[in-house]
Amino acid sequence: MFKIMIALAASLLSTAAFAEDHAHAAHPHWSYDGDEGPDHWADIEPEFSTCAVGKNQSPVNLTSFIKAELAPIKFDYKAGGEQIHNNGHTIQVNFAEGSSMTLNGHVFELKQFHVHSPSENQINGKSFPMEAHFVHADAKGRLAVVAVMFEEGKANAELEKAWKVMPHEAGEKVTLSEHILGTAVMPDDKAYYRFNGSLTTPPCTEGVTWLVLKNPVSASKQQIENFTHVMRHHNNRPVQPTNAREILE
Repeated sequence: MFKIMIALAASLLSTAAFAEDHAHAAHPHWSYDGDEGPDHWADIEPEFSTCAVGKNQSPVNLTSFIKAELAPIKFDYKAGGEQIHNNGHTIQVNFAEGSSMTLNGHVFELKQFHVHSPSENQINGKSFPMEAHFVHADAKGRLAVVAVMFEEGKANAELEKAWKVMPHEAGEKVTLSEHILGTAVMPDDKAYYRFNGSLTTPPCTEGVTWLVLKNPVSASKQQIENFTHVMRHHNNRPVQPTNAREILE
């Protein structure tokens, strides 16, 4: 049992930086469309089976909320974004060590954030033009994701630090000339919804704590279009059944 727990922790930690550790070429072995799209992920490789059989899959449509006393998220982020990576599936900003968040006294280190368009999660059936996932891992490899929704409006100045050097080719990495402060991408009010879920990409590993911020931030039409132009395709997994899970607020 101990060996199994160690193996699970190692697996979760490795997937925290999935986009960095699996630098896909122009022809990825899974995709968002066709025979390699979400409906077929579980058929591609045995280790992707959870994408089909898992009961706590992400993303979801957040609705039917349960009132709860949710502790505030305590962010201790530094301006540490140092590299932007196009892995063929998303654009990801990797962070140096030193940024973390604390939830109920439990510390998670910020690893990276990446973007999906349109949004993967929905709120009361509403989809957003973009969604950012800030991926964290604790000392045992357990993951927590803070999701931020984007609406079209004024430009997001902090996001632009990455977008202006966004790599256009899959597999390309660029060192950022300006470090990025993760909390500056987020809304000031960090009230959130919470649910138990999974990675939204293969291998769809479960056991991920999801914290979806209630308040969206803005990105300009140009920033949204720049992302979709570079990706050349949508990169959102369809919403999954909530099953017996509770969505806390």
